[in-house]
Amino acid sequence: MAEYTAQVRWQRGAQETFTDQRYSRRHTLHFDGGVVLPGSSSPSVVPLPMSDASAVDPEELFVAALSSCHMLWFLSLAAARGHVVDLYEDDARGTMSRNAEGRLAMTVVTLRPRVGFADASAPDAAALAALHHAAHEACFIASSVKTEVRCEPRL
Repeated sequence: MAEYTAQVRWQRGAQETFTDQRYSRRHTLHFDGGVVLPGSSSPSVVPLPMSDASAVDPEELFVAALSSCHMLWFLSLAAARGHVVDLYEDDARGTMSRNAEGRLAMTVVTLRPRVGFADASAPDAAALAALHHAAHEACFIASSVKTEVRCEPRL
């Protein structure tokens, strides 16, 4: 069993009352490898200036985690099948709306990967679709959430 950690740090500003709900949502996300990301609530959830549009919000992190997990599995599976991947990019999108219980949730995440292969090793369309399907089935993050996760590869 593996364990993963992230540390989230937030501190109230000296001039912030807090109980008036007008405090800054800006915080930092610290990861075990030393990476520190600025975090905040999304400006679509908490209006500016209490949020910080230049920071990463939890919804973006959620979409990025699903996209990254899919990519890492895709690369591993492609290599195991002898396909040489030169480039992988994904324009992933998440949609926040009411779920079946009427609660706001990330109800759909759509991955839109584009993969470039070394010419001689490029899979045909059916093999490419099978690779994406296998990557989705193997992705730990996709298996961990109720959100519908779609994969729509781009050519």
